Amino acid sequence: MIQKKDFIEVEFTGSTEDGEVFDSNKKDDLNYANLKSQAEPFVFCIGEGMFLKSVEDFLIGKDLGEYEIQLTPENAFGKRNPGLVKIIPMKIFRENKINPTPGFMFNFDGRLGKVLSVSGGRVITDFNNPVAGKNVIYKVKVLRKIENIEEKAKALTSFFFRRNLKFEIKDKKLILEIERELKQFAELFKDKFKEILDLELEVKEIEEKLEDSENHNNA
Repeated sequence: MIQKKDFIEVEFTGSTEDGEVFDSNKKDDLNYANLKSQAEPFVFCIGEGMFLKSVEDFLIGKDLGEYEIQLTPENAFGKRNPGLVKIIPMKIFRENKINPTPGFMFNFDGRLGKVLSVSGGRVITDFNNPVAGKNVIYKVKVLRKIENIEEKAKALTSFFFRRNLKFEIKDKKLILEIERELKQFAELFKDKFKEILDLELEVKEIEEKLEDSENHNNA
């Protein structure tokens, strides 16, 4: 059975009750929803916030197999907050050479917003999570438990750094290669690598930039 701290590989699709797919790692569902995420295996550690907490909690004590998990807004992405509907002056969009239209999604100071309406010089924008306030359904297929330490380390580094990084495991150490300017950031995760993998993190500086790799964000 699946327990906390286990690494598992899953296929999954998250959708609203009316069938709108908002997240998946399955090719057919991604194509259906016109999502740009990559269809690739998703490996995560149970109980470490790498997936939606309610889904992780549901899977504890379960075996390999397929599950349908129905979640209320409180257990998924929260209720809608009217205070997150803001009026943004049109001039801000013009300064950034953006033509806002209803339904347009954009990043504003690190927050994802959706244009609700445009009237004169005012753009009414919703900064709630697009799925906030909705009941959602996750269809999850647990394919396998991960026992290989290399696979676990790859999953963890990909989650923390949002890309694949070169590393090796030697003498109870995970030796991670990363750019010099990111060394201090990487060292923030030393305790996590020790807690989850029982490996000491050692950061090895490199001069050239590593090539970014596309990875799935959680869920």
